Amino acid sequence: MTRWPIPQPMKQALDAARAAAAAGEVPVGAVVVKGDAVIAVAANATRTPPDPTGHAEIRALRDAATKLGEERLTACDLYVTLEPCAMCAGAISHARIARLYYAASDPKGGAVEHGARVFEQEQCLHRPEVYSGMGEAEAAELLRAFFRERR
Repeated sequence: MTRWPIPQPMKQALDAARAAAAAGEVPVGAVVVKGDAVIAVAANATRTPPDPTGHAEIRALRDAATKLGEERLTACDLYVTLEPCAMCAGAISHARIARLYYAASDPKGGAVEHGARVFEQEQCLHRPEVYSGMGEAEAAELLRAFFRERR
């Protein structure tokens, strides 16, 4: 059961995750918001073209930085359907994202509340506010269904 009402940016991230699944990618979507404006929406795209850094978060951060003409996204929030991995958490920190909202936890690959816990490390120079659980049931079911079909 969802703990929070699902805000519109997370609904858009879930739509992007569905599009990723339809393209054969792991269903993860991300949205960068500045104030009330959606700046970037992205889905995982690691297979086509082959790009190991093609995670939804990285793609959304790159697009937002390009659109805003800034490498620091200090006034922006990031909504993502899955707990970010270490690579993405590092990028979120470097981008100076103000708030991170993620739907489903990832005990195997997540690095926010699991694994490396990137934002808790002394070397982490910027720590966003972190909120989890918005759209958790929907995001988790997308992932379960995706991997169930591949087994």
